[in-house]
Amino acid sequence: MTKHNPLAAQTWLDRLDRSSYALPLLFMLSMAETLIIPIPIEAILIPWMLSQARRRWTIATVALAGNLTAAALGYWLGVLAMEQWGDTLISFFGGAEAYDSFSSEIEDNGFKAILAVGITPTPLQIAMLAAGATGYSFLLFLLAVGISRSTRYYGLALLVHFAGDKALQLWQRYSKQIGAVLLLLVIGWLWFQFR
Repeated sequence: MTKHNPLAAQTWLDRLDRSSYALPLLFMLSMAETLIIPIPIEAILIPWMLSQARRRWTIATVALAGNLTAAALGYWLGVLAMEQWGDTLISFFGGAEAYDSFSSEIEDNGFKAILAVGITPTPLQIAMLAAGATGYSFLLFLLAVGISRSTRYYGLALLVHFAGDKALQLWQRYSKQIGAVLLLLVIGWLWFQFR
């Protein structure tokens, strides 16, 4: 059995940080997390922020920009495509029950409902479609998503700032196990969606 090398994860993160594609890739991954794959991007943000403390605010900002861009696209998908492809979109992103429930929640509590979904690890896809399809204000939608996701990403940067080396040591010790669990979650989600 091979021993886990904590420096391997650090080397990978250093290489990522030096790459000119790192931030554009993060932007695209943040968009994908918001639009397609409901696996929290924190799995990438936490170790990257821990190992590259000088860039943690930039990393949070790029993740937020990707998230807001995707949220805007998802909203307009809800506005423009729900009539024609609504059943397909709804089943792909969580089912009719989740969509109906969130549509009612938007009508009753609009801003607070979107704000709550944006802070929790709950997938944002159903909220985007429902907000667009119900005609909820685009600017209020973006404001709620912006506030909630800023809280997550900049809050994470603050947490990393204060947790520092202890958090990095935990990540280095368990990064393989965390990676394996995330891979299983992605495979499980893909299987459930496309079976």
